[in-house]
Amino acid sequence: MDWRKKDLTQRKKDYSWFVYIDGIAHCLKADNILDLPCEIRSTFTRGVEMGYTLLASMMELKLKGLDNCQDDWTTIEDINQVFCFRHTKLSEYVHKHWKNDDFFGYQFLHGINPMMIQRCEVLPENFPVTDDMVFPSGQWRLNYEMKTGNVFLCDYKLLDGVMTNTINNKKQYLAAPLVLLHRTPDEKLMPIAIQLKQKPGEDNPIFLPTDSKYDWLTAKIFVKGADFNIHQLNFHLLRTHLLAEVFAVSLLRNLPMVHPLYKLLFPHVHFTLQINFLARHALISKDGVFTKFTASGGEGMKTILRNAQSSMTYSSLCIPDDITERGLDSLPNFYYRDDGLKLWDIIHRFVQGLLGNYYEDDAEVQKDSELQSWIQEIFEHGFLSKNDAGFPSSFRTVSEMVKFVTMVIFTCSCQHSAVNSGQYDYDGWMPNAPLSLQKCPPTRKGTTSKATMLQTFPNISTTVHGMATVWLLSRQYSDFIPLGHYSEEHFTEEIDHKWIWGFQEDLKGLSIDIKKRNKDLTSRRMIPYTYLDPEKVENSVAL
Repeated sequence: MDWRKKDLTQRKKDYSWFVYIDGIAHCLKADNILDLPCEIRSTFTRGVEMGYTLLASMMELKLKGLDNCQDDWTTIEDINQVFCFRHTKLSEYVHKHWKNDDFFGYQFLHGINPMMIQRCEVLPENFPVTDDMVFPSGQWRLNYEMKTGNVFLCDYKLLDGVMTNTINNKKQYLAAPLVLLHRTPDEKLMPIAIQLKQKPGEDNPIFLPTDSKYDWLTAKIFVKGADFNIHQLNFHLLRTHLLAEVFAVSLLRNLPMVHPLYKLLFPHVHFTLQINFLARHALISKDGVFTKFTASGGEGMKTILRNAQSSMTYSSLCIPDDITERGLDSLPNFYYRDDGLKLWDIIHRFVQGLLGNYYEDDAEVQKDSELQSWIQEIFEHGFLSKNDAGFPSSFRTVSEMVKFVTMVIFTCSCQHSAVNSGQYDYDGWMPNAPLSLQKCPPTRKGTTSKATMLQTFPNISTTVHGMATVWLLSRQYSDFIPLGHYSEEHFTEEIDHKWIWGFQEDLKGLSIDIKKRNKDLTSRRMIPYTYLDPEKVENSVAL
């Protein structure tokens, strides 16, 4: 065992913890990308392709004189002139339908952030919506619709009181809205009330679909701005990238390469440390794109991350528990849930079977000191030793270990795909996902117009830097490694190969089913949901 201890002693020197921002998950200590050991660096091919994509985008913006243009947009058509150079089939659909209420509601289930919506059985005390407001014709009763599971809430309270950015000497704005949605008999999810600040009052009106065109549209724009910021910081950065880094660093520090859990998990954390190092330096550093060009950049970003960290629970990271807690078990045609639960079950069955070869009973788990060190460091450095949120600090049973490892693999592959792959699809058309807003939320009805809407949007430079960034982060690169790929050099036992083969066959079967469903949706002129098709899910957080 001495060689194992010697190996881990060196690894703990190579991979040490660092506190990048107080109050959030810790990361790998590295001052230079060359400090990263070769075993965890991404491929040369990906580096070249990402560099070329970024350089080409920025050169195009410079040639068009847009990268430093501080002017406001004067027409929607001008935004379209920039957008038309970079678009996908879905982003073009977003461009055409972003104003529609049914598409606004649709995105809370099938867009890039399906994590905010929850069933609403009782209105929050700070959201005084009445029947007359939302159902003026008397067709429905709000209390009855809530009891029957037809009313849903999105509450952006984590953004309340956040210090906003200043861009080009101009203060930016970020709402902390509450959104009420109603599922209609034709199964559309329609917004019925929006309050842009948390504290009710005369200066905080509840906006309704019956309000003027630009009052209602402006309210929705502030919601989309809030959603962009909470999605990027909480559900994308913290809950996939930063947690994946914690899982990776603890793995590399505590488990020797011959350990079965190392063999199982290394492909799911490969390249994560490098992509996160680049994100800290190019996106969220003092001069990073997110810091310079979003409403929450700077101190606001740190506050949101701390709020998100403190509100995070173990159950919210496990999709079966999360869906149940949000009351979304029986909501029809919720494809993130449907595909995600099937993927969770496939991964869980695989993990249970493969690790079952090495852990015959609970005693085997309890006496594995390396395994226990792995989870202990994750609890300390990832979950900040929070005892009241359900996070395990040790494993007592095989089932506890299997569930946690399933969560790790799901987070590093499936969950990241769900909140990352569609960034340009849904965020490329800026009015649908404004990264910052230049006017404060309206405090009275009847004060908005097309002109004020355009003045509220981020300026030209901010817009195009945001578009270029989400284009870069949404691409699939040529060295893409799909979920379920394991190098033969890691697993040598025949029984392990059988479990891997079965895992891959289950993923292929699910991919076929998802493609059939999406083909049917397309034939009915509906939007296919592709982000959790196993063929499109990358094995690790590598982008």
